[in-house]
Amino acid sequence: MRTEWKIFSIIAVFLLAVSVLYGAWTAGESGQVEWVGTVALLLSFGLCAMCGGFFWFVARRIDLRPEDRADGEIADGAGEVGFFSPGSYWPFGLALAAAITGFGLVIWQYWLIALGLVAVTLATSGLLFEYYTGTRRTAEH
Repeated sequence: MRTEWKIFSIIAVFLLAVSVLYGAWTAGESGQVEWVGTVALLLSFGLCAMCGGFFWFVARRIDLRPEDRADGEIADGAGEVGFFSPGSYWPFGLALAAAITGFGLVIWQYWLIALGLVAVTLATSGLLFEYYTGTRRTAEH
């Protein structure tokens, strides 16, 4: 996790510097700050800083992984990585629900936003509990 937090921290510092430079540049050119781009860069900085902070927080609490060690070999990372779903329709349903919510936001219809949020909640629940109920239930749960 050391590599990840360093990368995100470097990008966050870069975005902060660019947002300050962009704000100053637009203020010098037109007499006022162009807020859309400046805020977008600041929000991007915040997102990268949050990710970098999370990875830093996790890196302090876990042992070094093979990719974090200078003497790490490829074979050190061998073994089970995790469980990955062979096929699921829930991501499509979740994307459709998010699209409905986004469309409701675009045309500012409260009923469509509410319908989309309910659909997002149901699709997220379906994706989360897919292997705990129904025909795909595994024996170990």
